[in-house]
Amino acid sequence: MKAWKKIALAAGAAVVLAAVVGFTVYQSHKNIVTVQTGKAQRMELVAVVSASGEVKPKTYVNIGANAFGKITRLYVKEGDRIKQGQMLAQLENVQPAADMNATQASLDAARTDAVAAEAALNTAGADLNRAKSDAERSELDWTRAQGLYKDALIAKSEFDSQKAAHQTAVAGLAQAQARVAQAKAQKESADRHIGQASANLTHAADVLKKTTYQAPFDGMITNLPVREGETVVIGIQNSPGSTLMTLADMSVITAEVKVDETDIVNVQLGQLAQVTIDALPKKIFKAIVTQIGDNAMVRSTGVSTSQQTSTTQEAKDFKVVVTLQDPPQDLRPGLSATAKITTATRNQALTIPLQALTVRRQEDLTPKKDEKNSVQAASPQLDHSKDKQEIQGVFVIRNHKAEFVPVDTGIAGTTDIEVMKGLSEGDEIVTGSYKVLRTLRTGSSVKVDNAAPKKEEEEGS
Repeated sequence: MKAWKKIALAAGAAVVLAAVVGFTVYQSHKNIVTVQTGKAQRMELVAVVSASGEVKPKTYVNIGANAFGKITRLYVKEGDRIKQGQMLAQLENVQPAADMNATQASLDAARTDAVAAEAALNTAGADLNRAKSDAERSELDWTRAQGLYKDALIAKSEFDSQKAAHQTAVAGLAQAQARVAQAKAQKESADRHIGQASANLTHAADVLKKTTYQAPFDGMITNLPVREGETVVIGIQNSPGSTLMTLADMSVITAEVKVDETDIVNVQLGQLAQVTIDALPKKIFKAIVTQIGDNAMVRSTGVSTSQQTSTTQEAKDFKVVVTLQDPPQDLRPGLSATAKITTATRNQALTIPLQALTVRRQEDLTPKKDEKNSVQAASPQLDHSKDKQEIQGVFVIRNHKAEFVPVDTGIAGTTDIEVMKGLSEGDEIVTGSYKVLRTLRTGSSVKVDNAAPKKEEEEGS
């Protein structure tokens, strides 16, 4: 055989051998799924609930109009720091002041009448005592005259005179007693007039006092919507009255945030929080949960569900108040804030990445006979029937295959979640990609590739 034929045959054999080897390698790799993995490891895990809201003082009051009238003087301006009892505003008070002066005069007159009635009562009492003495003396004279007349020692005229004198004394005593009763009635009337005038004075003083406004506590004027010369009115029935200003106690500052209904069950009083304020970037303020709302609020309207007559399936929030520790002096009510509330902490908890968790139905965990040596892949789960139980778990790498392991989870952190049961420290678990986790089946052959995923693959997943 010629040399060139030998060379051609050798080359052809090499090509066929290379094709067979390539085909074999291709077939062996065709059923392998490329995955990213992580380790089940122990670490400190912190569960955090994040919610947004705004800065509010713990104590604030809208000072509204207590009387109808024109503002004659404003003693403060917005942003002023105020001390308790400091004058804030003055309304026109000509008529209330005149009414108070007239009522004061009436009270003084009633007190004078009471003094006169007291003197008349004392005079009537003295007259009563004199009448009693006269009646007692005439009683003795009349008794003596009766004895003497029986013994015929006095004349009939003298006897009649003693009888008339005794009757006069008795009548004088009755008259004196009547005058005392009259004087007592006049004294009681004068006292009641004093009470009436005093009540009228209290009313007039209250009306006059409502034309002046003083600070109920130390704080800062955060809102001043009126000006001098404006007329303010009080609220009647469902019509609100004029608001003169808002006074806020800035010594205790809170952040009022809205927590999602799925997270509120984990929030408790006394839990620590970190608050960030948009107006003060790169600053974190320590806080503590001091109030948790009982009624849910509809997220779209902010109205409490207790005020609605119909039910709704809209998302709901709960109000949570966290009190800032050592707040700065330049804080203002209404600033946007975000609170991160620490709801639980675990030391040396067994954790896995959150993205490793997946859900499978029980029927998906049973290998099919016709798929024993085929590609271990499945279409995304679209059947959400209630009669098909879903199991939460992770895929663990064992002997280069993915094995689904059910797990019980605990608290969740930002990127990791606690595993209570099902895994051991150091277990290698499948963490991605998301597309693979959706379709991966137990028993699938896998190849680990923890290199950074391609951008287009991430976008597609």
